[in-house]
This record gives sequence, structure tokens and C-alpha cells, in this order.
Amino acid sequence: MSDAGTTATARTYDVVVIGAGPVGENVADRTRAAGLSTVVVESGLVGGECSYWACEPSKALLRPVLARADARGIPGLREAVAAPLDVEAVLAHRDAMSAHWDDSAQVAWLASVSVDLIRGHGRLDGPKRVTVTTPEGDTIRLTARHAVAITTGTAAAVPDLPGLATTRHWTSREATSADRAPGRLAIVGGGVVAVEMATAWQALGSRVTLLVRDERLLHRMEPFAGELVADALREAGADVRFGVSVTDVKRAGGDDSEVTLFLDDGTELLADEVLFATGRTPRTDAIGLESVGLVPGQWLPVDDSGLVTDVPGGWLYAVGDVNRRALLTHQGKYQARMAGAAIGARAAGEPADEERWGRHVATADTAAVPQVVFAHPEVASVGLTTMEAQRSGRRIDVVDYDLARLAGAHQYTEGYRGTARMLVDADRGTVAGVTFAGPGVAELLHSATVAVVGEVPLDRLWHAVPAFPTISEVWLRLLETYRG
Repeated sequence: MSDAGTTATARTYDVVVIGAGPVGENVADRTRAAGLSTVVVESGLVGGECSYWACEPSKALLRPVLARADARGIPGLREAVAAPLDVEAVLAHRDAMSAHWDDSAQVAWLASVSVDLIRGHGRLDGPKRVTVTTPEGDTIRLTARHAVAITTGTAAAVPDLPGLATTRHWTSREATSADRAPGRLAIVGGGVVAVEMATAWQALGSRVTLLVRDERLLHRMEPFAGELVADALREAGADVRFGVSVTDVKRAGGDDSEVTLFLDDGTELLADEVLFATGRTPRTDAIGLESVGLVPGQWLPVDDSGLVTDVPGGWLYAVGDVNRRALLTHQGKYQARMAGAAIGARAAGEPADEERWGRHVATADTAAVPQVVFAHPEVASVGLTTMEAQRSGRRIDVVDYDLARLAGAHQYTEGYRGTARMLVDADRGTVAGVTFAGPGVAELLHSATVAVVGEVPLDRLWHAVPAFPTISEVWLRLLETYRG
């Protein structure tokens, strides 16, 4: 709680956190655990993008889709799931998983760990100072004794197209919270949001057209992952087009009319809704960065403990998506645990543990970022990709295995298709990266993450015996393939 001479308009805390998404919540939890008084400032819903417009609602939309896809390959069950999905029930489930956009439970959690919450828009106002404008128009001036943490995250980035500013369109927020399936849905983009929303809405009854500027989906992952996902989307009825860009959009009859997309090949595409899944931009344009010598709207470069490198004094932290290290909720929460502990140590006058894999540094951001794409099939990866390994100059051996050859895959669903790739550091004899693409592979990811983070020698992995018949037997097959 706040202390020492506070007034209605001026308060002092050890730590001020701007942004109450999962990252801000975790920073506050760790600083309170270190005995530091902490306040969180939030202008929207406590719980942030992940809880209401990203992770939770998107996975709630996708879970029935993926479960049905798997069930269709199981004898004795495929007939029971032959009917279309109950769209109303799926959307109701999505609403429940998003807490009906009610943040009262998360507000109660902050109170349970003795973190204060101020509703309003927070802006930096010089070193260790934050000014909050409340919804009622009041001003609260906050001073931090030790640290201010910016955890404002990102917003959807949309391209600068001639007609887009005046044309109603979807971003990830509308795509995850829509109350009906549009008849025709155009999706611009080929990354994670694009393929997940294409998977979900195609299965929920929309005719999806995916417009991809690149020549493949999921271009930052191994090529086979995007190829498998593209094949599955086409088999589900989606129209997937590569090497195409949108040059303009218009709704000639107003917001309720169909939208026309003008493409760079001279053709036009008609749709009822268009989703732009074209990246993210930092929410730093209106938080007072100029007051501490930074440029509004920029990403915030940090060291491995979360300290903003361009601000002297060691008091300003930027944690989560806003620093662009790894735009994933679980990775932002990991950074928050490290940064919160670092703030606590420094406030106590102790040196931060900044050695690689130390207690106060987010080493995994550069060495072992785990990610799952909840498409059909699922894609799961951690560590280096082949392209990244080539750029790094490390000696890497590439080991591939066809997941369909596993007994566990045959048990999982008929017609199983998937690929596993393990990258081996040839000099150290350890796993440098792993990618799985196939139904059900998300649950394999943590074992791969442990292998990469733990730098487990392959000779020791031989003694990690996978249960039969499971898909995790792929670990044995990859090792056998590598040894020849």
C-alpha cells in the first residue's frame, strides 16, 4: 500500500507500474514479494490484451476447432462430429473464457497481493514521476522511490492504405471478440494471428481468403510448418494466396456494406469483413516518453534485466511486448519475474545477478523462446531455426523426422501428418532448437524447452526414455536418426 505523507493528488510508492496486463501484474507481484510498495496504473481492463482480446479468446475459439479436426480421424468418433460446429456455443464459451470482459476478478487479485490500482491514463513526467488522469478528470501525481516500469504492451499495426482510415475493418481485437461469423472474411497477413483466425473462422462457417505478401505462411518458422498449415487450410476450404498485396480498401455503401479489396495484381476481392493481421506497434505514443528524453511511439530497448538503456539513472524499466524482445505473453511474464526481482535486489542495495541464466536476467529471450501456433496442425518451436542458425555462424546439424511414422501418431488420429526438426550444436553436442508441426504437438514443447535451456548433452538425452506409444517417442527417433 502507499505510505509516508500521501495526499489526494500526490502519492509516493517504491515502484510505479504503467499497465495492468499480465506483464504489469507480474512485475507488481514480484516487487511486492520483495517488500516494495507498488501501484499499477491502468486505463483499460486489468488483465490486458491477453485476457480479453488475444490469448484467452483466440484459444477458446480454436479449441473446439482443433478437437473436432482430431476427432474426425478417430474410428468410432468421426461420425459423432460430422455436423458443423455449434457457433453460438463456441462464442458463448469464448465469452466465458474472456470473463465477459469483466476485470473484477483480476482487480481482486491485485488487492490480494497488496498492490494498489489507479484507474486512468498514466504518463511519465520526468525521472521517477508519473502523472495520472483519472476517468473523472482528476490528476494524481505519483513519485517512485526506486523504479517505474512501463508495461503498456502493443496494439495492432495496420498498413498505410489510401482508404483504410475511413473503412471499418477488423484487427485482432475484433477478430477475437466478434459476435457472429461473417459470410466472407478476407485476412491480410501470413503470421500467427492470420493463420489462427483463418483456422477458427473457416471452421465456424466463414469463407476465408488469406492474402499473404510473402511466399509462405509463418515465415519466421521452419518452412515445413507453414506448408503443412497452408495445406490444411486449403483442405478446409480456405483460399490461400501468396505473393499478393492489398493496395486499397473501400466500403462504398457505408459500414454495413461489403468491402472491396484492391490487389496489386489488378484484381479485386469482395468480403463482408477484412482482418488486417499485419504486425504490432508499441503503445508508447502517449505515455510521456519525451519527458525523459525518449521518442514517443518507439520501442524501448532494454538490457537483460529490463532496464531501459537510453535513460540514465537505472530507474526506468520496460517489460513485455513494449521492448520488442519476444512478443509473447508467457515471455513477457518471464521478463516480469526477472525484472521485478532485479528491482527488488537493487532497491535493497544488492547487486543484480546478471550472469547468463542469472536470477535477474531474461536470458531465454535470446536463447530459448517457446511458441505455439494453435492452427491445424499445431506448430511448436523453441530455440534456433535453421535460418537463424545459419546466420549465427554456429556449426549446426539438422535432424528431421516424419511424425507420421510414430505409433503414438497413429493412435492419435488416422491420417496423421507432421514433421519434427531438431538442431544440434555440433561442437557442444546439445540441442540448439526444435520445431514440431502436427496435431497435438503443443504438449511436446516444454520438453524441448527444457532440453534447450538446460543445454542437455545428447548422450544424456539417450537416457530420457519416452513412453510407448506416445508422440513424445519422437525424441528417441530424432536421436536415432542423428546417430545413424
